[in-house]
Amino acid sequence: MIYDIPLPEISPAFTIEDIHKIREWNYERCRDATTAEIVDDIRRGAGEFWERLTQPIDPAIEAKVDRRLLSVSKTPEHWRF
Repeated sequence: MIYDIPLPEISPAFTIEDIHKIREWNYERCRDATTAEIVDDIRRGAGEFWERLTQPIDPAIEAKVDRRLLSVSKTPEHWRF
């Protein structure tokens, strides 16, 4: 059985300690689960992710991203060797 253990608090800097917290959280969730339960959990999460991924993009956000991409030089001087 996959347990509904709340996700640990993750720092804005996303440090290595946060990765350890997430791994421990996932271990506790799946510790006594069967293979079928783990597969079902992964599929459910993938389905939720796919739904979010296929939602239409807010035009205001898309315009902001486009402006940022245009402002970035493709070959900055400091990247040249």
